[in-house]
Amino acid sequence: MKIDLKDIDVVAFDADDTLWDNEIYFRESEKEFCGLLDGYANEEEVMRVLYEVEEANIPLFGYGVKSFAMSMLETVGRLTGETAPYALVKAVMGVARRQLMRPVTVISSVQTVLESLYGRCRLVMATKGDIIDQWRKVHLSGLEHYFDHMEIMCDKREADYARMIKVLRCNADRFLMVGNSLRSDILPVISLGGYGVHIPYHTTWMHEVVDEEISHERFCELKSIKELLVLFNI
Repeated sequence: MKIDLKDIDVVAFDADDTLWDNEIYFRESEKEFCGLLDGYANEEEVMRVLYEVEEANIPLFGYGVKSFAMSMLETVGRLTGETAPYALVKAVMGVARRQLMRPVTVISSVQTVLESLYGRCRLVMATKGDIIDQWRKVHLSGLEHYFDHMEIMCDKREADYARMIKVLRCNADRFLMVGNSLRSDILPVISLGGYGVHIPYHTTWMHEVVDEEISHERFCELKSIKELLVLFNI
């Protein structure tokens, strides 16, 4: 479905897995983590417990690598009966540290799209996660000069978007959110009366998975970010 974007004033972009690669690094870290616990549980069991712990910890620790590290350590405690040797704990922290030092790889065509939209409407970066790590990625991406406003959100619920839209002094029906997560980037904005463009990434964290199909006059799904220019008739 093609949506009408002629009256859009603000285009907001998610960052992780919309502007640059991110989730692939979590998959690699999870694989390494499972290997560290090979003597205690199989990969399926490790991932089951890790996800259970992550879900419980999100309200306390939020999102990002540091929250992930806390959840890995708690998972180690559960699966080792709280008898994990210090060497194992140190190895787990090494997994987290390496992920925090990953390079920032901008996704193909992102810069072309931002250059094309720059000056036509206000561009916003709206992401969530650990504030230090997210700002690190923003600076390393080389994309920050395209954005009129950048916000690192604690979460991406309706109330969070409503506050941001208020700060931007933009009506919800003139606001477009572009992102890879239906749960975090699209559904809350549509519920507020805004527009959502979903661009799936090739791997998705279980927490962000939405099983329902979305059919809405203010929603569409694209195969790549470059197709966004077609919606704007560029």
